[in-house]
Amino acid sequence: MYKKIIPFLSLALLLGCKSVSTVATTSKDPVRVSIDLLQVEDDKVKVRVDPGPFTQDEVYFFLPKIVPGTYSENDFGQFVQELVALDYRGNPLEVVQEDRNTWRIPNAGNLDLLEYFVNDTFDTETEYEDPVFSPAGTNILDGQNFLLNLHGFVGYFQGYEEVPYELGITSPASLEPATSLPRMAVDRETKGNDRFLARRYFEVIDNPIMYAKPNSVTFSLADIEVTLSVYSPNATYSAKDLQPKMEAMMKAQKEFLGTLSGTQTYTILLYLSEFNNPDATGYGALEHHTSTVVVLPEMLPRPAMEEAMVDVVSHEFFHTLTPLSVHSKEIQYFDFNKPKMSMHLWMYEGTTEYFANLFQVQQGLITESEFFDRMAKKISNSKAYDDTMSFTEMSKNVLSSPYKENYLNVYEKGALINMCLDILLREKSKGEKGVLWLMGELAAKYNENTPFEDAELIGEITAMTYPEVGEFFSKHVQGREPIPYDDYLKKTGLKIETSEAQASYFFMGQIPYIDADPSDLDTIFVQKGMELNSFFRDLGALGGDVILKINNTPITIDSMRAIIGESFTWDADKDIRMTVLRDGNTLELNGKAGIPTYTERRITEIEGVGQEALSLRMSWLHP
Repeated sequence: MYKKIIPFLSLALLLGCKSVSTVATTSKDPVRVSIDLLQVEDDKVKVRVDPGPFTQDEVYFFLPKIVPGTYSENDFGQFVQELVALDYRGNPLEVVQEDRNTWRIPNAGNLDLLEYFVNDTFDTETEYEDPVFSPAGTNILDGQNFLLNLHGFVGYFQGYEEVPYELGITSPASLEPATSLPRMAVDRETKGNDRFLARRYFEVIDNPIMYAKPNSVTFSLADIEVTLSVYSPNATYSAKDLQPKMEAMMKAQKEFLGTLSGTQTYTILLYLSEFNNPDATGYGALEHHTSTVVVLPEMLPRPAMEEAMVDVVSHEFFHTLTPLSVHSKEIQYFDFNKPKMSMHLWMYEGTTEYFANLFQVQQGLITESEFFDRMAKKISNSKAYDDTMSFTEMSKNVLSSPYKENYLNVYEKGALINMCLDILLREKSKGEKGVLWLMGELAAKYNENTPFEDAELIGEITAMTYPEVGEFFSKHVQGREPIPYDDYLKKTGLKIETSEAQASYFFMGQIPYIDADPSDLDTIFVQKGMELNSFFRDLGALGGDVILKINNTPITIDSMRAIIGESFTWDADKDIRMTVLRDGNTLELNGKAGIPTYTERRITEIEGVGQEALSLRMSWLHP
């Protein structure tokens, strides 16, 4: 997954079952699902699920609580309405909804089919404090667009996740589907009747489908056929407009990866949202084995659109290497409703994000200076999160606080972990081995159907490389010791320079310097482990301070929101009195509002650098 940050103030940033027995099946009957996109009722579509005969007394039907690549709980069952179970005579059967995502059918032997309606997520995003990330969401726009992330429409029966699925979709004849999901048959004389086949439930949700008016192009990357399909509501962009940049970028990716790119088809589904309508606002993308869903604002000018597409799609395409190929058992046998998370987000997202930048400098799409600027920005951005938090611990517990608040650091520190690892590997191997080599070795041992043991991976990497690599992981990935980036960059003749750049009082971009206690939202505290701006530093505030009052105003979640709004009009000479609770003691902090700044970084060359450092840099950036 890649989240593209579009700057705006969101005060929501301040906030942070019953067990059932597994039913094994030997049935080879496919689960047959039909989705009707012709009869849209109140912005909802009807889904019918025919599971075939059951022999047990009761079954459980689920919509996913979470899907791979999202790292957050979305409860897709909340968008299901009017679910009914019918027997073979069409009479209703008893259904017990156990929670948002779980339905129990007691008389399973009499069950013929389920019927229910599904609401979409795009036009309801503003109704939820923590909405579904748009590229993982769904859209129902009658006669114009249907974005079917199928985990939002199709459920599964417990114990039947591995049986085949047949998916039939009826749609307006004016719309065409784009997907990597194999078709069973197409009635070419009567458009709008499509049938698809998946070998198991995971393949259903791993292959999104977008129905839109024809706006697609297909191009080849050696042995990979790529389809780019675009929905642009105001016809601002066509697939042909974006093809040249995308094709050049993906050819460079293919050259970078060499034989490591395993897919033969890849589908890019680009949904462009309208700014003034209730529409998708979570810009970015979600990875799948052979496709990606991308959501961006249609209002972006062409240069910005092309830049965003290069950044986002390059990240997602590299996911075909990890976690879609190289991954742990937690991902291979993913539990959609009681997930166990892997500890290796440093690789799944970090390596992917690092490669999305590294390949551009290696293939000549950006300059060394531009690459250094990107890495320097990631160093600064990473300081907005808890730099002492174990990365593997955060990854393993990413669904709960305080770890989930640090998730976005996978795109910052996660990439930097890989940068330092790359430099270390190049140094120890005299330029011959880097992170790409390491991923090649792992891909030779593990693949889509052969997962690794989560707890053993770092030991395996150490065994196939150098003791210093194990020490690096022990200190900076598993451990809590911040990475001394300057030390690694100096090996290549580079250094980090710092300067002060203007910030806001309570936010670094979208990242807040304060947070609320999840168990008591009226308890507001200064973030721990992050690099504070000059406003908090000059007051003498420390991470963990609980803010009791600001200028005699008692602090609650509501009063804090009001103060944040007022802060945009503060004068630099305004007196600030902040009462905080620190280690059980009440303290008065006094100072001026000032003009808040944060520490910005640049990576520059060291003068008079030696040949050894230059050679290491060359092997790193231009192997």
